[in-house]
Amino acid sequence: MLKNYFKIAIAVLKRRKFFTFISLFGISFTLTILLVLTAFIDKVVGDNYPDKKRDRSLYIARISQTGKNTMQSGPPSFYFLDHYARTLKTPVSIGISSGFNGTNTYVNNKKIAVNYKYTNAEYWEILEYDFVEGKPFGKKEVENADKVAVISADMKKEYFGDAGSVVGQYIEADNVKYRVIGVVKNVPITSYMLYSDIYLPYTVAKDQGYKNNKGYGGGYYGILLAKSSGELDKMHNEYEDMIKRLKPEDKQFDHVSSHADPYIKAYVDTGDDKHSGTFIAITAISIFAVIVMLLPTLNLVNINITRIMERSSEIGVRKAFGASSITLVYQFIVENIILTLLGGLIGIVLSFIALQVINSAHLIANLELTINFTVLFIGLLVCLLFGLLSGVYPAWRMSKLNVVNALKAQ
Repeated sequence: MLKNYFKIAIAVLKRRKFFTFISLFGISFTLTILLVLTAFIDKVVGDNYPDKKRDRSLYIARISQTGKNTMQSGPPSFYFLDHYARTLKTPVSIGISSGFNGTNTYVNNKKIAVNYKYTNAEYWEILEYDFVEGKPFGKKEVENADKVAVISADMKKEYFGDAGSVVGQYIEADNVKYRVIGVVKNVPITSYMLYSDIYLPYTVAKDQGYKNNKGYGGGYYGILLAKSSGELDKMHNEYEDMIKRLKPEDKQFDHVSSHADPYIKAYVDTGDDKHSGTFIAITAISIFAVIVMLLPTLNLVNINITRIMERSSEIGVRKAFGASSITLVYQFIVENIILTLLGGLIGIVLSFIALQVINSAHLIANLELTINFTVLFIGLLVCLLFGLLSGVYPAWRMSKLNVVNALKAQ
């Protein structure tokens, strides 16, 4: 039966080539957009490099102070993380790093844009960067404020060219020379709490903000590491209790808010407890996906109705020989699903091409998008959803055709 439906569907597609082109274009183009978006989200959500201990880590990305008519929100300071968060008993370690800052450096009269960040020694114990060569700096280098650096693989290539090992050589950033002690695999810029071209000990920072800024707010992020995933709730609650005991820094504020959350929740944290970043992100993605799918779905519905009306004589004959409405509805839905699956295959091919173009254009630093089984599975679901949404109503309209009127249309 399905084989016959497939043959009929192909014959119908060949009959009106222009309608077929519009249908396949709408399906494949929409699926391409959704697959590229899914690949991007999957990379942000699913990629656990270099934080492979994400299952027992909580992230501190923001601290806020609110008053009746004012709000101050941003990443916490080094002092806050080192003075307050470090007092927690549940974490076995706390990694601290600054946000990345940009500067320019020059090699053979060529300007190179460089992003650098500062970290403590525990940062390298919590996170598992893949070292291409060398090693991270430790507590000794941090305490001595040694001018040492860990650089990314891309920065090595851009700054040193095709040189072999660069451990022991010097790289300049922000008019200061640092001795390279390690090279790590690239981290995409979308992992904004972990990304950088150059990683430096926090004690070499020019502004000495780690000891001069005694306020709550600053430009650092914290990672709390629990002994096991089973202690995450305990660590979260302990952090919340600590925050409740904090007093605002200024009279204009009456409340201090900060959370130690799993990676994704911290990633989209807005600092506003009344408007969850997770809810905003999911809502925005859902609205975009609905809009992208709605227009081609409506287009397919109209095209399918036109196709069905053209086949009214066929419908009338089949009904006259005893075919039930349910059988006809089933046939037309299956035919439409076959159409959407064909469009889906084209969309997957276009998605591979689009991702290659995006990756080769380096639109987002160090970001390599790929289509994996999760993305393909979502693509298949989208195709089936397309087929059902755009096929059910036309099939229902077809099932209501009167036999006599259908035959008269011939």
